[in-house]
Order: sequence, then C-alpha cells, then structure tokens
Amino acid sequence: MDRIAFTIFGIEVAWYGMLIATGMLLGVLLAVRRTKAIGVQEDIMYDIALWAIPAGVIGARIYYVIFNWAYYSQDLIRVLQFRQGGLAIHGGIIAGFVTGYFLCLKHGVSFLAMADVAAPSMILGQAIGRWGNYFNQEAYGRPTELPWAIIIDGVGVHPTFLYESIWNFLVMGWLLFYTDKKKVDGEVFLHYLILYSVGRFFIEGLRTDSLMIGPLRTAQVVSLLMIVVGLVGVKWLRHQKKNKHGNSESLNENMMSVNDEHQQHKDK
Repeated sequence: MDRIAFTIFGIEVAWYGMLIATGMLLGVLLAVRRTKAIGVQEDIMYDIALWAIPAGVIGARIYYVIFNWAYYSQDLIRVLQFRQGGLAIHGGIIAGFVTGYFLCLKHGVSFLAMADVAAPSMILGQAIGRWGNYFNQEAYGRPTELPWAIIIDGVGVHPTFLYESIWNFLVMGWLLFYTDKKKVDGEVFLHYLILYSVGRFFIEGLRTDSLMIGPLRTAQVVSLLMIVVGLVGVKWLRHQKKNKHGNSESLNENMMSVNDEHQQHKDK
C-alpha cells in the first residue's frame, strides 16, 4: 500500500497521520459525549483535550527519541522530523496523564472521574492509529505461515498492528461496559492500564523492531510496570473507599449515641 494518502499544495499527507488524527478526533467526541454523565461541562473536556493531545504527541516523540538516542544524537534536527515517524504510545500515555491531572486541578474537577471518561477514548484512538503501521509497513512481527500473514519484502510476517488493534477494540468495549459496574472512580482507567498492557506485553514479543533496554524489550518492561500499578491502584482505591465508608458509619453511630444521651438527659 502507498503510505501517502494524497498530496495538497505539494505537501504529502500520509495515511499514518490521517489515521492518528481520526483516532484522536473520534476519541475526543466519545469523551465529550460521556462527560455529561459525571456532571462536568463539555467545554472542560474540550480544554483538557486541547492540551493533553499535543502533550501526548510530544511525550510519545520524546520517549521514542530517548530510546533511539544513538541514532538521533548524530543529527539533532532529526528529532523534529515528526513526518519521518517515531512515536511511542507509552510516552504519550505518561505525558497525557500528567497534563490531564494538572488541568483537572485547574478546573476543580475530579481527576479520577475524568480519567475514567477518557480511558475508552484513549484506547479507541490507539486502535485506529495502529492501522497507520500497516501503511508504513512497520510494527510487524516475525515470519509466519499463518493464512492472515502480511507480506513484507516477500516474506509472510505476523500483522502485530492488527493483533493490537483488535485487542484495543475489545478493551474499549470492556471499559464502556465496566463504567456502570465500577466501585470507585479511577477503576476504569486502571483497567485500561492493566488490560492494554497485558495485550501489549504478549504482542510485543512477536515484533522485530522493539525499542530495547539492554537485552529487554522496553514496551514489555513498561507494560509489566503498568500492570502492577493498575492492580495496586485498584486495591488501594477500594481500600480508601472502604475506610472512608467505615469512618463515616462510625461518625454517624457516635452522633446517634450523643443524641440518645442528650434525649435521655432531657427526659430526666
């Protein structure tokens, strides 16, 4: 497939960029629609998206450059050449997370509630954006004879971009379903971290172009960390809610006891 979708005024527009932009747009529209459910104005979500998306793109680029520094250090102008490719989703997640946190503080809204709203939109954007790898003929796996293999340089290989896209759509479906089942704010976002990372860990093992930390695949290491953070986070949030609920019940019981003693004193 030709990686260029069309040319306008002499500028080539790549399928990769179009798909990423489409994923972002649909993600924002989904998040805005779901924002009403938590009683937050739509304008606040638009404002968060306006800052978090560019921050995520920059974070994804910085992350990729850091782990490919041997290449970029030879010519620093390459760092700014976004059109040549080179984004890592984990960097985007981290940058978007931090940016969203401070914007929620600015607007005085619950970060955990907003993170739950954003999680399905984030995975939707990733599911669509992964198809850009198909047009760029990148992010594929090792050779295979499976019937759904794609041909790269005359060799059949695992379409790992397809595996991840399908997995991400399934995760999005679960997150939308679980929204009404969650026990505490923040759980949906943490489920996103856990489930996305589980899929990415196994799919990354099939790829041949992984970023590396010594002998280890960077994405697999980060995925394991995100799984741990997600599991610990869910347990901690539920524990906090249980303690808060328990303290509230204890306070109510003490108040009722004081009122009963006061009433008995009046009766005497």
